[in-house]
Amino acid sequence: MRLELHRVFVKRVTFGDKTGITDGVLTVNKKELLELISEDELLGKNLDVDIALPGDSVRIIPVKDVIEPRWKIEGSGQVFPGVLSDVETVGEGKTLVLSGSAVVTAGKIVRFQEGIIDMSGPGAEFTPYSKTCNVVLLLEPARADMDKHDYEQACRMAGLKTAAYLARSCAASGAKADKVEIYNHANIKEAMWGHPGLPKVGYLYMLQTQGLLHDTYLYGVDVKKILPTVLSPLEVMDGAIVSGNCVSACDKNSTYVHQNNPVIANMLKRHGRDFNFVTCIVTNENVTLADKRRSSSYATKLAAMLGLDGVVITEEGFGNPDADLIMNCWKAERLGIKTALLTDEYAGQDGASQSLADSCVEGDACVTAGNANELIVLPPMKKVLGVPEEANVIAGGWQGSLAADGTITVELQAITGATSELGYTKLGAFTI
Repeated sequence: MRLELHRVFVKRVTFGDKTGITDGVLTVNKKELLELISEDELLGKNLDVDIALPGDSVRIIPVKDVIEPRWKIEGSGQVFPGVLSDVETVGEGKTLVLSGSAVVTAGKIVRFQEGIIDMSGPGAEFTPYSKTCNVVLLLEPARADMDKHDYEQACRMAGLKTAAYLARSCAASGAKADKVEIYNHANIKEAMWGHPGLPKVGYLYMLQTQGLLHDTYLYGVDVKKILPTVLSPLEVMDGAIVSGNCVSACDKNSTYVHQNNPVIANMLKRHGRDFNFVTCIVTNENVTLADKRRSSSYATKLAAMLGLDGVVITEEGFGNPDADLIMNCWKAERLGIKTALLTDEYAGQDGASQSLADSCVEGDACVTAGNANELIVLPPMKKVLGVPEEANVIAGGWQGSLAADGTITVELQAITGATSELGYTKLGAFTI
């Protein structure tokens, strides 16, 4: 498979008469965009679209998802297959990417596990989306008593429609790439026998599927309903995975992060040099012990059948999914497959509590994305997009988190992408 990402760099976003991009400035026809998302009868009438740019004194709260605008300009399938477009395999051809921009779905809360994006100040140092030029959708349900699953779907579709609309409009107006990235990945037969002498390595990609609005979609299928399966890394890069999650903001894998998964990007860079990157194995994080046993056994069986020497395992969420992470780890290790784990920690505000809900002696190679319970004080912003009072409700906050002057005191758990378990985060470590 060969995938070309045609990146057009967005430096600024503004409203104007025609949606398109010129000299790095993405212009959005607000009226046209509002008409597009207003077609959904599940959304209320008081919808709005706003812009938040890096360095602005702007707070977005509560944030549900972040999506990178993309549109396929050549090749099979189209963006967000099985959800927004027909169910066709992606991962080949040419895809236009509006790099440096993002669509943020926000407004009235879906569930309490949503987040905050500050475009400046100390909070901006903890979220990667303070550096993107954001088109913010301010959404509300059509009825106060609407089923939360229906409202989540409406928010998800509004974000995906907007991302596709922006990139499609730029492609139609003749936007040319500032940079073209080319990715190649062999089929499994060729990959397994290629690069002799290098270890065969795979990526065990855990997706959040606990239900109750903790959902992820693969080609439109709710991943809780699948057995672990093999996926080309290029399919992931081309939008096969879409977030439907209302899990804690800090380690929610937004659709944007799936589109730009840094584990996949870096494994592809090291492919053929440090190891032979054979494939991705996608698995789920269900809630019952039987489901955990089934999926972990099946995922590690696939790794063994493919002759993998090692796997990188990433988690999404915490608590209940820690059991899946550890089960995948020790089952792979006992099959002779070396593991490296990527997770975050919930070690208490003082950092003294047990970091994970489960552990095993085999899990001796682990990368942390930070402690989500660490406290942070967010100063007032000149402009708030959304519902500031939700700071008292969202996970990581509490009744009284929002002060009268607009200051918010929360755990990092409340900041979107702060401790991303895919490593798409601004946190790091150093020795002294």
